[in-house]
Amino acid sequence: MKTKTPAVPAACPCGSGAAYLDCCGRFIAGAALPDTAEQLMRSRYSAYTLCEDEYVRATWHPSTRPPDLQADPKVQWLGLKIIATEAGGPEDLRGLVEFVARYKLGGRAHRLHERSRFARHQGRWCYVDGDLSPEHGR
Repeated sequence: MKTKTPAVPAACPCGSGAAYLDCCGRFIAGAALPDTAEQLMRSRYSAYTLCEDEYVRATWHPSTRPPDLQADPKVQWLGLKIIATEAGGPEDLRGLVEFVARYKLGGRAHRLHERSRFARHQGRWCYVDGDLSPEHGR
């Protein structure tokens, strides 16, 4: 369920340097599918920043998808940094993406440092789950 509808950004929130409509916007709009686990990770981050809950839910593997999902509109996402990727290419069935996402909540800065697992489901990349770094939240 969408909780807010911010204006479509010119630059992609994922930090790729590309225009939103040419980068994650095409995936979130359903005009294309991510070819790699990293593209899916970036598009999910962008979806979180824009409170595009339906996209986040649709790209979550059915075996681990939470029954209810709603982005917190009070969270202000500040940036994404991809640390490392393993596999997750166009021909792979599984992949790993390690990232740090910075955000503010209640005036306080936080970091989400996760090593995320992705897998193909019915030919599409899906987020499966992830391991948070011990420093998560600092």
